[in-house]
Amino acid sequence: MSGAKQNTLGQSAHANNLANASTAGFRSDYTQSRAMGVFGEHYPTRAYAMTERPASDLREGPLMETGRDMDVAIAGEGWFAVVGPEGEEAYTRAGELSVAPDGRLINGSGLQLIGDGGPVVLPEFEKIDISEEGIISIQPAGEVPAAVAEPVQLKLVNPDPQALEKGEDGLFRFRNPDEGPAQAEPQVSLINGFVEGSNVNAVTELTSLIQLNRQYEMQVKLMKRVDENAASTTQLLSAQ
Repeated sequence: MSGAKQNTLGQSAHANNLANASTAGFRSDYTQSRAMGVFGEHYPTRAYAMTERPASDLREGPLMETGRDMDVAIAGEGWFAVVGPEGEEAYTRAGELSVAPDGRLINGSGLQLIGDGGPVVLPEFEKIDISEEGIISIQPAGEVPAAVAEPVQLKLVNPDPQALEKGEDGLFRFRNPDEGPAQAEPQVSLINGFVEGSNVNAVTELTSLIQLNRQYEMQVKLMKRVDENAASTTQLLSAQ
């Protein structure tokens, strides 16, 4: 029974990976199962199954060319720093950028990017350019072509991957709340006109879902058989 329950959790994890196969910058989750003993005052009497997500796959996803000036992908290792749902600093690889009506620089999930001076807010502009170093240069609206506003440096970081973990919202944060925020890393560079796709392997995820579903069916059949045996035993005892 515990195995069937944990298999449903494993199916949920793989289904979530599969659902995000086209999400920019998404990192798939690994899953694993292990036996957990039930400990009391004496020796453990039985073992339960437990499914867990030990880590996320941090391999790079494919680069997809878009041609948009505001689409950027991180070349190699590194992360964009964004403002999380609770106002905290979090990290993502999603680089499909746009400017909200109030001037906030946001990604495809609506999360505001962080720069060297805090959350990035841009004035109205005629033209925008994002360099390989993450420097945003704009030509303000109504200005002559030679007029350029003060550049803004995006906060690009590259903390130790072992220190990060992915939350349920898909953003990465430090495992230890006492660590962070990460320091800006000048070695992180961008590729303009591209976005990084998800690193989910759809075939692998679908195969894992089928395997887990077969295990679940086997466990349910086993529980049914045990129930039938118990009913037969009761009938025999009643006949005696």
